[in-house]
Amino acid sequence: MPEQRPSRQELIRRRRRSGFVGRRGEMSAFRDNLARDPSGDDAQFFFHVRGNAGVGKTSLLRQWEAVAREQGAATVYLDDGVHSAVEAMAQIADRLGLQGLPLRGFDKLLATLRQREHEAQSARGTQTPGEGGGAAEPPAASLPASVAAQVGLVGLGMVPIVGALAGAVDPHQVAQGADGLRAALGARLRSHDDVRLVMDPVRALTPVFLEDLAEAARRPPRLVLFFDVYERTGPVLDEWLRDIAFGDVHGALPANVQIVLSGQGRLAARTWSDWLDLVTEVPLEVFTEQEARALLALRGVTDERVVEVVLRLSGRLPVLVHTLAQARPDSDRTVGDPSGTAVERFLKWETDPARRTAALALALPLQFDEDIYRAIAPPEAAEQYAWIRQLAFVTDQAGHCRYHDVVRAPMLRLQRLQSPTRWRAAHNLLAQTFRTWRTEREESLPDAEHWGDAAWREHRYNETYHLLCAEPRRTLPDALTETVHACEHGSATARRWTQLLAQAATDTEDDALQAWGERLTDVPRDDTAAVLATLDALLAHTGMDTAGQVHARVVRGRLHRRAEHNEAALADLTTALALEPQHSDALVERAFTHEQMGNAAAALADMDEAIRARPDAWRHVVRGHLNLAAGHRAAALADFNHALELDPDQEWARASRAEVYRTEGRHEDALADLDRALAIDPEYTWAHAERSRCLRDLERWDEALRAMARAADLDSETQWHRAHLAGLLLDLGRHTEALREVDRALTAPYEHGPRDRAWPHTVRAWALHALGRETEALADLDRAISINGDYTPSFSMRGWLLWEAGRLEEAERDFDRALSDDQQWAWRFGGRGTVRLYAGRYDDALDDFTRAFTIQLGITDAETEIARPLVELLRQHLPANRAAVTAAIRLAALLTKQVQWPGVARQAASVLALRPSLGLLTGSSQILARVATALDNHPLDGADRKRITWTQKLLTPLLHALAPWRPPMPRDPD
Repeated sequence: MPEQRPSRQELIRRRRRSGFVGRRGEMSAFRDNLARDPSGDDAQFFFHVRGNAGVGKTSLLRQWEAVAREQGAATVYLDDGVHSAVEAMAQIADRLGLQGLPLRGFDKLLATLRQREHEAQSARGTQTPGEGGGAAEPPAASLPASVAAQVGLVGLGMVPIVGALAGAVDPHQVAQGADGLRAALGARLRSHDDVRLVMDPVRALTPVFLEDLAEAARRPPRLVLFFDVYERTGPVLDEWLRDIAFGDVHGALPANVQIVLSGQGRLAARTWSDWLDLVTEVPLEVFTEQEARALLALRGVTDERVVEVVLRLSGRLPVLVHTLAQARPDSDRTVGDPSGTAVERFLKWETDPARRTAALALALPLQFDEDIYRAIAPPEAAEQYAWIRQLAFVTDQAGHCRYHDVVRAPMLRLQRLQSPTRWRAAHNLLAQTFRTWRTEREESLPDAEHWGDAAWREHRYNETYHLLCAEPRRTLPDALTETVHACEHGSATARRWTQLLAQAATDTEDDALQAWGERLTDVPRDDTAAVLATLDALLAHTGMDTAGQVHARVVRGRLHRRAEHNEAALADLTTALALEPQHSDALVERAFTHEQMGNAAAALADMDEAIRARPDAWRHVVRGHLNLAAGHRAAALADFNHALELDPDQEWARASRAEVYRTEGRHEDALADLDRALAIDPEYTWAHAERSRCLRDLERWDEALRAMARAADLDSETQWHRAHLAGLLLDLGRHTEALREVDRALTAPYEHGPRDRAWPHTVRAWALHALGRETEALADLDRAISINGDYTPSFSMRGWLLWEAGRLEEAERDFDRALSDDQQWAWRFGGRGTVRLYAGRYDDALDDFTRAFTIQLGITDAETEIARPLVELLRQHLPANRAAVTAAIRLAALLTKQVQWPGVARQAASVLALRPSLGLLTGSSQILARVATALDNHPLDGADRKRITWTQKLLTPLLHALAPWRPPMPRDPD
């Protein structure tokens, strides 16, 4: 049965019920667009409504939302209550969930983000608060010396800032600083997925958000996202919205999703200039006289003298026309003298004194709900909340109401000037209300988690605003110190606090506040620099007390150090310590700065002082890593032991001690510590990976693979442990599986520095080489070298492939480059020796082979025992047996990169199938036997034993493979 269309009369009744008049062109254009096929060329999907305050932008958006819902669309309306892209996605998910369109995958990942942020915060929960308002540091991972300076410097709550700051500094410095920070945070969190999530939540969340949005958009014909008050939210949402609407960095936006922005000014050219041709601009002006008269008529205001007064007073500004018309004045006498204040005009026809008092009082808070209303409304108006919500200048968003700025500003000014005493008392009452709610919230939160809790921050935010309004000069120093704390928590929170000071400055017209409001809002809008600029402004002018200055310098010093601006970091931290010599956090930060600058002694001296000031487990672990970086292994182990005495469940300390045990050959002790760490946290990714390394050293290959596979599964969205799993499979000669895993790893975003971004390509190249796919292997090595020209293993691998391709000069250059930084790799000398042998430079080849055998086998007379006979043999047989010699050398190069040799007999047989001469086989067999004999007579210990044992394992199957071709031994005459 066809759907029955509404009658014209029903449409008229709907329009009358809405109370909306005017803007007919805008309404028709939006309605017509909704009727079009979303994938059609004539369909618009991105609207920008703009105009001055009070012209009716919000009213138009609300009408558009109603129209969209009438036509079956799902809608979400957001205003300036969002302060970051993450908050925007979270609120969109909440609103769609209420409409039966849940974003389940996003909600789950967002919950994980909140939990991981909580875990990072809770790392400080067992520590006493930092001196001078400073914050204690979280634990971090065990790191090599080059990154050890980053350990523990996450400064809880600062993580979101780091990703933003990375774009503001030199890319090389960012790569190094951000890599170290990721590694440090990775030791505390469960996996690299978690590190990526906390470090860069927008990039981690948005693809999942878009996937779920696409699924949700399958049901309704349209899904419309409204972003109101965009002049305030644009600075933090611009790039994200541009990327999801027009780019593909995060994924695809469904075709039937429509986006509507509404703000006072034009879109920022630096963000939107390339896409303005796809933006439908909807400029709004004041009402025409006809539109204003229509609204007045709808409200029953028809007396011409009254209409003339309203038109004159309102200037046809829609919000004022609507407000003045709402009470339906019945004569020009009730309108009165037009010289009265705007506030009186808003409430002119409200005769109930209690209601008038309540309406004025509700202008004081930035936003309000029923609890705030009851706290400040006069008792006789306690039940009038429903009335206040329906006033024309009140907007209601998800239970939180606010006055239109055009109305709120004159109401605030009236109250402040009429009675400064009542003004202070009212704001103090509101501050006390929010303080009570804040302290109630603190009962369920450890001290270290206050700033990480959104509800606590909201109460503190409003409490501070009202204290600034009540007593600006007395409250300002504390508010500035709070802004430092906000900077620690992230760019979105820092921006809110700077906006708080600016708003209080506007509402109080206090000179000191206005000066600070200008300083703190006159900073770059780009998140990449906003936090540092805010701290610069705070420290460039007097205003904070000593504790606040110390805290600000510690926070800024941390940011400078992460960007590897070491001198600036050192200056800030030294100044902080001059103000407060025993400030433990400043000492820790300066210790890491010294270590990053290569001054190990100064770093350890600062950590000694930090531990004397606050002797906790975390600081002992940090000092342990600094001792490791300085080569003081025994001192490091003592620190890890002490940390575990203080806190036996410190999994970071256990994993750190396990790494020391492993490098000392105490593998069972290491495994015991790792098992304990995993009992505390079964999803501790780094512990699984370290356990795999221990098992690998013990040649428990299957267990090592399972442990690394578990780490890779926990780290599902990055390449790091998946690439390590591929490398382990490569070591075991399982080339097809290694290729599959590294391909999976390379589909994930790069999460590490240039060295680690190059490494997976070298793993892939060698797997391809082993499978005979040489052209692809060379392309991967070229890619690795283009990513990082300092990663020498890529050059040595490419040298082998170029030799095999006959490109001898290029191959030698690559081996020279590989050996320029590290001459302890036998494999590299062997490669260059092979190249020189094929080039006919036999003396040079002999030198390289001698070095290779000396390093690999530890035989001091390697030149005469092995290298010279080998060079002579190859020199003699290379022309006639070139194919077989080349295949044999290729096989040796592959096998010496492995620790296991599955199918080695079959691979040797493939070389023998090339029909090498009997003399070559005999000479090769004799050389192999000489190597085996030399190894049997060689005293072995430690790492040498393991390396040589692997060599013996290689020689044994090769000797067996060659046995059928060995010359017969002479018979005994007896």
